[in-house]
Amino acid sequence: MAPPPVAPLRLGAAVLAATALVAAFAVPASAAAPARAPLTASAPAAHQQPLVAQQPYLGWSSWSLESTNYPGVNPTGPASWLTEAHVLQQTDVVAAKLKPHGYQYVNIDAGWQSGFDSYGRPKANAATFPDGIAHVADYVHGKGLKLGIYLAVGLDPKAYGTGDTPIYGASGCTTKDLVYPDLRTTNGWNSAYKIDFSSSCAQSYVDSIADEFAGWGVDFLKLDGVGPGSFQGGANYDNTADVEAWSAALKRTGRPIQFTVSWALSHDQADVWKANSNGWRVDTDVECYCGTLVTWNNSVKQRWNDVVQWIPDAGPGHWNNLDSLDVGNAAMDGLTDAERQSYTTLWAIEAAPLYSGDDLTKLDSYGLSLLTNDEVLAVDQAGTPATPVSQSSDQQTWYTRNADGSVTVALFNLGSDPAAVTANWSDLGLSGSAAVHDLWSHQNLAKASGSFSADLPAHGSRLLRITPSAAKGPGIPVAVHGTASTPSSVSLAWAPSTERGSTVTGYEVYADGRKAATVSGTSATVFGLPYASTHTFTVLAVDRSGRRSATGTPLTLTTKGSGGAVVYEAESPANTLSGGASVADCGNCSGGKKIGNLGGSGTLTFPAVTVAKAGTYLVDIAYVDGDSSRTAVVTVNGTSFKLPLSGSNNNDWGTPQTVTVPVPLKAGANSIQFGNPTDYVSDIDRITL
Repeated sequence: MAPPPVAPLRLGAAVLAATALVAAFAVPASAAAPARAPLTASAPAAHQQPLVAQQPYLGWSSWSLESTNYPGVNPTGPASWLTEAHVLQQTDVVAAKLKPHGYQYVNIDAGWQSGFDSYGRPKANAATFPDGIAHVADYVHGKGLKLGIYLAVGLDPKAYGTGDTPIYGASGCTTKDLVYPDLRTTNGWNSAYKIDFSSSCAQSYVDSIADEFAGWGVDFLKLDGVGPGSFQGGANYDNTADVEAWSAALKRTGRPIQFTVSWALSHDQADVWKANSNGWRVDTDVECYCGTLVTWNNSVKQRWNDVVQWIPDAGPGHWNNLDSLDVGNAAMDGLTDAERQSYTTLWAIEAAPLYSGDDLTKLDSYGLSLLTNDEVLAVDQAGTPATPVSQSSDQQTWYTRNADGSVTVALFNLGSDPAAVTANWSDLGLSGSAAVHDLWSHQNLAKASGSFSADLPAHGSRLLRITPSAAKGPGIPVAVHGTASTPSSVSLAWAPSTERGSTVTGYEVYADGRKAATVSGTSATVFGLPYASTHTFTVLAVDRSGRRSATGTPLTLTTKGSGGAVVYEAESPANTLSGGASVADCGNCSGGKKIGNLGGSGTLTFPAVTVAKAGTYLVDIAYVDGDSSRTAVVTVNGTSFKLPLSGSNNNDWGTPQTVTVPVPLKAGANSIQFGNPTDYVSDIDRITL
């Protein structure tokens, strides 16, 4: 059974307790600012709008400062930092120091409002925003910048009132018409009533708030606590209809308002988020809710695992949001300089929105250099998220291939001790010699042939642009991996080849040096292999002129034994459990059971995974993870590797997922153990060999 995740909450976190709710929403109506006059129009007909989010946005956001216990930041209680005066102060610094480098957005997070007007629309807190949001927007716009604002998904109970609050622009509609009769709750904190979008009044209500925001001059909306995600799942927490309604409403305002949804969204609904938003938070809050803004362990380092399943989904118009970039002040950030650089490097090479959460009036010189390195910012703005070569250890190479034939490469040492990290050319689709340029130092390094290595401190990084000697023709296919096997076949897949002045028309697949298949796509199955036999596979690309690339990193795999697939159930009494590991019910798991409570002292060992011949076999691991991701340390006959397992982010601990992993096995019985001495592990359903 999975331990319940601990999620920092924007409106109701335990660390902020009830006082944050008061700060954000609970000021009595009598203490609030007078209601603004109703806007003169409901949603206008479709407008031709400028495209938004064609590149990841750059800016600043308030939440990291609101959430911290750093001395003096929130002197009168949680989130008390957030005031109009402070936002305008940060705006001045964005305009003076960051705008020349492309930063545009000043985003106000939770805590700006206090109550609702007579139509159930949010109002600014008159005590902390005495001049109102429209005034702040005017000030921000006057600096050539854009203003963002925040809402939690669902209908706030205070907006609902007694159910008779009228909806602006929707004759006959009241807040009672927006909700289900049982007033079921929704969002990541269960702090709002779920809206019933089968009622036309519901869309009218969303339209009325969107029009209000547009009238104020808002340029960005963050909708928070959205599910499935925010560590919630099930029908009550399905807010896909809310997201679709907000998307439509914002477009109908005629104002180009960027729209992002939060937090820890479920990848199961990626198509909905892509179709209806400009970005989505892939993870929980980056803030530590402690005496600094963040710490490496809580929760910066988790992003290296959690973003991976989302990498193919990012692109113009919609980006993977990794949360605030808090690298501007060493003491307040809670990080070493090496960690600050690695943090920024991952955000940049993943083409994530870069928005600082620091107090910009207190930037140190190193923090400012991180935020304003134009070569690094150009990597982010190129909009091509990087992919890890492997995550089996803490020393990792991430890369993205550029249109000019160069490759942007990040080397990361995620371990707690200094270590060397190497980028091999064949893993990057390169061969021969190449020029190496360090983007952080702006230095051209010596040419390298075949690979490049760097000695990195704990949690350290390098960010490089590697440019091969001028050559035309197809690039080397990369990321060749096995996807399935039978006693007589192996299925392969790979990433598309770069074209380097040519047009790739197909790929040739070789088994043991002999051509086994020619395909036009990026996958193939090699048939006619003997059972339990080991083969080395390579792939090369062919262009329309008949030019062939070099082959990339060889892949060696072994076919299944003569009997075909063999299933090993995790809950089998033949296995060994240690620590707190235990058998748990799992409705959709094989046999209706799984092993949970893994991690720390809890381990699961399959003691007799048996093969007739030694080789590297494809093993299907069925696991359950309702979190964002967890990492298993898999130990095979005493040798360990790390295996990050992507989660569903919807608190579903009853539906398994499957990942296929190459595992070296000896002839006879093998021991395979799942554990992690320092962290939780996904629940295990079964393995199939």
